[in-house]
Amino acid sequence: MNQPLRDTLKVEAKRAVLVGMLTPGQKLSKEHALDELAGLAETAGCEVVGHLTQTRDHPEPATYLGKGKIEELNQLMQATDAELAIFDNNLSPSQGKNIETTIKSIVIDRSEVILDIFATHARTYEAKLQVELAQLLYMRPRLKRMWTHLERIEGGIGSGRGPGEKQLELDRRMLDKRVSELRRKLESVEKRRERLVASRNEYFTVSLVGYTNAGKSTLMHALTGEDVYIADQLFATLDTKTRKWDIPNWGSILLSDTVGFVRDLPHHLVASFKSTLEEALQADLLLHVVDASNPEAMQHIETVESVLEEIGAGEKQTLLVLNKVDRLPGHQTPGTEINGDDLNSIEENSWYHILRNKHRDAMSVSAVTREGVEQLREKVVSILSKNFHAIEITADIGDGKLTSVLTQLTEVEQTTYTNTNAIYRCRLPQGVIERLQREHEIQVEFLEEFTPSSTDAT
Repeated sequence: MNQPLRDTLKVEAKRAVLVGMLTPGQKLSKEHALDELAGLAETAGCEVVGHLTQTRDHPEPATYLGKGKIEELNQLMQATDAELAIFDNNLSPSQGKNIETTIKSIVIDRSEVILDIFATHARTYEAKLQVELAQLLYMRPRLKRMWTHLERIEGGIGSGRGPGEKQLELDRRMLDKRVSELRRKLESVEKRRERLVASRNEYFTVSLVGYTNAGKSTLMHALTGEDVYIADQLFATLDTKTRKWDIPNWGSILLSDTVGFVRDLPHHLVASFKSTLEEALQADLLLHVVDASNPEAMQHIETVESVLEEIGAGEKQTLLVLNKVDRLPGHQTPGTEINGDDLNSIEENSWYHILRNKHRDAMSVSAVTREGVEQLREKVVSILSKNFHAIEITADIGDGKLTSVLTQLTEVEQTTYTNTNAIYRCRLPQGVIERLQREHEIQVEFLEEFTPSSTDAT
């Protein structure tokens, strides 16, 4: 008995034709419309052998593309010996089935490619649970399509159902049971992560967010000096990495690198990875890293902002970081001091200048050459130091934990002791003061500005 068509091939190491539909008013240019899909396909291990696009007001309900384009796709598949057609658009189960029937080849959409990449790159227990859950949720409405090879075989007398339908019911029950099991396991993991993130309250926290392959891991290495996995590919890492960022004469910050985003990231995947993005939700500041050398940078910014909104981090204080300025046309490395206004060597009217004009507070850096990294550090310190108050904290002399916390958070200007109390003079932001009041038995007196030392954060 023949197995379903889509069970006979794997995405990896297959010749693929990329297919996309453009609608009027779509921001992606036809020239670059399939660039990201090509990157996804190559990351998944495919060999891209052809491209096909169509411009339509709306998709064809049955086959997504029009009848003529489907025939053109069939001819292109035969001419290139392609085994796989990858659609840049998400297809309904019936659309995928109808296209496969016509071209007699495997058809997958961008969500399936992304899920395949995530499954390949998942390393930790948590990431594997998250990816499996997303795959099962994506697969459930498509189960019938996977068993169509059995639908014509009749079952027992009076049953009216063939073994394909019976198997479909069994598969759905097994899938639903596994989904429930995965959700329970992830709930346990999420609670542990929440406790871990909450336990770091003695530090300021900053999270790197951005489009995949924007250079977040490279920037983390440039800022902290810590070794992290870096690769020039989409979704090189899926797990959140946190490193201590020591800033001389100021203190330590915990810097986290989160999973990258892409356009049309599968909803189930976003939902599954919400626990991984807990770092971004709890951060004092988000650094939104953008590949400024990418012509689609504006669309990337909008995509990341949309995902942040979806996970509940849309209102977080965010600093835009335009990375990879060393790759911009006409750029000449002037040294380590750089900001957007100094890049006069870059071609006028480039997308970089459009970005700068729209986002005037953005920082321009190159994580590779370290241009602008020092200015970025100073900007982060400036932002985290806003709304600082000069205060005097009176605490029990035996509260050694408070001493440790203050040392991590700020430069203590003066410490005096009585028989029972320790009195600290320092500068802290309002939110941190409120947090210390909740967690320690202290008295806080707000002071007039005292003369800061040479190492004061401001």
